[in-house]
Amino acid sequence: MTLALLVIVVGAFTRLTDAGLGCPDWPGCYGYATPIQAKANQAVAEARFPERPLEVAKAWAEMGHRYIASILGLLIIIIAVKSWSTPQRGHGLALFALVLFQGALGMWTVTLNLMPVIVMGHLLGGFSLFCLLGLLWLRRQSLPRLGFLGSRLAVVALLALVVQIALGGWTSANYAALACTEFPLCEPGWQERLDFAAGFQPIQPPAHSYEFGTLDWAARMTIHVSHRIWAVVTALLLLTLAFKLWRHQRQLAGALALLTLVQVGLGLANVVWQLPLAIAVAHNGVAALLLLTTVAVNYRIWVSVSETSAQLKEAEC
Repeated sequence: MTLALLVIVVGAFTRLTDAGLGCPDWPGCYGYATPIQAKANQAVAEARFPERPLEVAKAWAEMGHRYIASILGLLIIIIAVKSWSTPQRGHGLALFALVLFQGALGMWTVTLNLMPVIVMGHLLGGFSLFCLLGLLWLRRQSLPRLGFLGSRLAVVALLALVVQIALGGWTSANYAALACTEFPLCEPGWQERLDFAAGFQPIQPPAHSYEFGTLDWAARMTIHVSHRIWAVVTALLLLTLAFKLWRHQRQLAGALALLTLVQVGLGLANVVWQLPLAIAVAHNGVAALLLLTTVAVNYRIWVSVSETSAQLKEAEC
């Protein structure tokens, strides 16, 4: 689980340092297994990809992410094999299928030159793996029953958070994080420039490369504003859930509220300080932790509801 979080953080660092195409081929780097070999044969490497000169730091960022992701993939395969004869067999199979698909998304991210829908899918796949690993850990724990049974609110908050993370991924994939630099929403006159059709077109027009984005300012601004507005909705839902949960499970409620407030603060800091690398990377990491915490809340509620239903059925019998 820790390794999955590391993959998310390193992936964010790679994306935010514009190193997503630090190695323009896959699975190697300029036709070699490591950036060291590519550097040692720089003339040959750059002849293979004349449009993209070798930048060793970016190549290491990209390959480092691939190396760590490969280790995680191998460990997940081991988990899937070991879970085959246990009640968690389905969970293991889901992890196995997802890690294979995530590997394919990683390849397409490079071969399709950072196509936004692939980049966002790759991000969501990483978050999903992290949460599935967290759920697997939770299933193996003996957790006390949770008295709070507000399942509807918990599900709505989780869905809102998933949408918000997807919007964040779409914002990043389209290089729209700095499309608005003023508060509370954007520069004056933004309402007249909204362009949802262009901003949220899943498959964008073909381009030689999608690096640094291909959308105009109006489309990027629309994406950015949508991310800001939905952040308010999501934060209110999560804080309401934490407030209602407080009486029943203070530790979980406190973690949910704290992570929500930290995430909002990081989002504001990204705009005020023009996307500093450390804060932008932390924004991705905290989002993953917030999602896992919200998933854990939903899981605990689901287990409590299931146990209560089972007891009622036994009583009726």
